[in-house]
Amino acid sequence: MARKIRKGDQVVVLSGRDKGRKGAVLEVLASGHVIVEAVNVAKRHTKPNPQKQNQPGGIVEKAMPLALSKVAIWNPTEKKADRIGFKTLTDGKKVRFFKSNGEMIDA
Repeated sequence: MARKIRKGDQVVVLSGRDKGRKGAVLEVLASGHVIVEAVNVAKRHTKPNPQKQNQPGGIVEKAMPLALSKVAIWNPTEKKADRIGFKTLTDGKKVRFFKSNGEMIDA
């Protein structure tokens, strides 16, 4: 199945407390969620654990998943969030393109 948003894509958050923030997609989960770097970060207070390779205690920041519907791919030429479409080239390769200007993403 071809996904519209893939690992490594630059995306912008459309809603929520991180609205307007941009970042790269670190992971696309099967549940329809994405993990974006430096967006939707939660802090967890952990105790030191010597059995887990001398894990130090303290406050650990972790990027939490966001719903795919809350992010849109960033179009650098238009400098705004954009939608994605698919087209098949003459050689049979399926590529993604920006809906606003028709520019191909996967070249």
